[in-house]
Amino acid sequence: MATIKIQQVRSAIKRPAVQKATIKALGFKKLNQVIEHEATPQILGMVKKVQHLIKVVE
Repeated sequence: MATIKIQQVRSAIKRPAVQKATIKALGFKKLNQVIEHEATPQILGMVKKVQHLIKVVE
């Protein structure tokens, strides 16, 4: 299965608890951290939910 790399580019401070939990569930601990995940429907849904806080790295 394909993998995607995502990077957190904006802070989760002053965001709803649901978005904070999604960022944490994706595995982010710091700003500008790059994480690699399998491109499953669950992960892609989480990425879409917080797309304003992260970016997909090619």
